[in-house]
Amino acid sequence: MTRITAAAAIALLLTTSSLTCAAETSPTAGAAQPSAADLKALTDMRVGIVKAALQLTPDQEKYWPAIEDAIRARAKNRQVRLERIAELHEKGPTGALGDGSPVELMQRRADRLIQRGTDLKKLADAWEPLYKTLSDDQKRRMAFVSFAVMRGMRDAIEHDDEPEDEDD
Repeated sequence: MTRITAAAAIALLLTTSSLTCAAETSPTAGAAQPSAADLKALTDMRVGIVKAALQLTPDQEKYWPAIEDAIRARAKNRQVRLERIAELHEKGPTGALGDGSPVELMQRRADRLIQRGTDLKKLADAWEPLYKTLSDDQKRRMAFVSFAVMRGMRDAIEHDDEPEDEDD
């Protein structure tokens, strides 16, 4: 029965991967930017998929709230970044500079990268205690889910035309 549950979770993940990519691409890439409710629903699905795929034991469940909080905080910060990007795109080619200089633009970009790094570090720190308790089967399922998510992120980055994501 656990294999059926895992297969169902994986199937759900694969069928929603196109939604994941859509939410992670530039707001100008599609006809409409996902709403806050859409992004929340997507985060809820991701959390549910990961948890279902892992099939946590009662002893492991105590680690899950910190992970879920970190996932949700990271998603919320990403939503804020997407909203900022949409505002900049509305202002046109000079919107990224705003009233500032190119140096200020680089400083704002650095601050956003630091925030993204902090969010990822919090997520890794939240995962660490649970990961130590996972069985080999759970680790394989986590690796598969992680691979699918990373693939979606890679695809989104490759098709990304957000000017603020350029480091030069």
